[in-house]
Amino acid sequence: MKNSILHFSEEGIKNLEKAEEIFANYPDDIAGYIEAVRSEVVQLGLEIIKETLENFDEMFRASQMRKEKWEIVRRDEKQLITSLGTVCFSKTLFRNKQSRQSKYLLDDFLHLDSHQRMTEDAVAQLLREAVDTSYRRGGEAVSLTDSVSKETVKDVLHELKFPRVEKPAQKKQVEYLYIDADEDHVSLQFQNKKGDLEKDSRGYKRNCIMTKLVYIYEGVEKDAPHSKRYHLVNPYYFCGTYEGKDNETLWNQVYQYIEDNYEIDKIKKIFLNADGGAWIKAGKNKIKGITYVLDEFHMRKYLTKMTSHMLDSADEVRSILCNTIMHGSKEDFREGVNVIAGYETTESGRRRVLEAGEYFLSNWTAAKIRLTNRDIVKGCSAEGHVSHVLSARMSSRPIGWSRTGADKMAQLRAYEWNHGDMLALAKYQRKEEKIVEKKEKPILGYREAMKDLRIRHSETEKYAEVMRCSISEQTRKHINTGLYSYIWRLL
Repeated sequence: MKNSILHFSEEGIKNLEKAEEIFANYPDDIAGYIEAVRSEVVQLGLEIIKETLENFDEMFRASQMRKEKWEIVRRDEKQLITSLGTVCFSKTLFRNKQSRQSKYLLDDFLHLDSHQRMTEDAVAQLLREAVDTSYRRGGEAVSLTDSVSKETVKDVLHELKFPRVEKPAQKKQVEYLYIDADEDHVSLQFQNKKGDLEKDSRGYKRNCIMTKLVYIYEGVEKDAPHSKRYHLVNPYYFCGTYEGKDNETLWNQVYQYIEDNYEIDKIKKIFLNADGGAWIKAGKNKIKGITYVLDEFHMRKYLTKMTSHMLDSADEVRSILCNTIMHGSKEDFREGVNVIAGYETTESGRRRVLEAGEYFLSNWTAAKIRLTNRDIVKGCSAEGHVSHVLSARMSSRPIGWSRTGADKMAQLRAYEWNHGDMLALAKYQRKEEKIVEKKEKPILGYREAMKDLRIRHSETEKYAEVMRCSISEQTRKHINTGLYSYIWRLL
């Protein structure tokens, strides 16, 4: 690192001084000055990273203990994309004298795969952009100076694995808990392979897939005492395609979250707000003591369908229908629907009224609970959340997905809405390694590494008056402790 900084003191500072002079002559071009400063600082960072990695590699090359079991094969060039830019450095390929296994000890020490092109900070930058905009922009945001293709972004997304939710130290106690559920419909590029999409009788492609949204919250509060805006209290989101039998997996995750975070015995009721979809009703049985409630958006939607032709009497008729649901029977409601349908002048209109009536009859208990428990049951915001959580990225514009891409993006959107850290997610992708301690002589010891560092520092002593910086004794110990630990598990 020191050589890079010393080089910067000789060359980089001159460039900064030159940029400052240009800025003084053209003070209206502050943007140009900032760009010049950023370029020099970024280049310094890349040189520091390059030198540090090559210093580690050189320590392995010079180690006498390494020479006992590993021989040098060749030295190769490696390019690694970081959030700063692309770092180009040299690394050595070693071969075990007994097993004849070849390995880049530097890659192994850094936990890098042999074909890895990006560091975790670069992947995090990519994900932060791709989750909100597009694969192309995600590739452009990967670093300050370089980019990757949208195909690379797609590959990263398709390979994502998401961590399990960590259990809190103490479970919460709440009287009521709410679950809202709904779905978004996104377009596929193909079903199983390109070119296999079929068309229906109207000529439309059958390329729709359902992405599901379920979220849990503890209630609704005002943003401020006199505000007209509300927010959910401690929401947590689950998203994905969950096709077929995987629907059970979704509801198992929901139940597990409730069990891990709340004292279930203290909850009086859990309300499930939904539109009556089959996949939602199937999940109702997975959660003990859940009460299914028809969401207010769809209730109003179907009431409007039934009464839109009633003109000035529509509000009064809707009030009568709601009162019938609250206090009457299904027979009373069906009779009222038939009367309303009789005022329609077209067959399609009558069919629309009767279908809307059947929707209420098939969700009768859920509609009754909604209307008779307004002080406890909160208004459902699923439609709005589907728009913001899923549609804003996946279906509001003409975008085509693969099944894997749609599922992973939906999960990534939920991860973002749950305030997940993209850098932590990128680090989670690293494969778990089993650390096996072996009582063998290490390749690189403390004294040997310290001797190497002293030699390097002595070579740059002439710059001491120019720039007084050095690696502290504590930092040196940390470096060598890390190398020492790695060496013990390498053999």
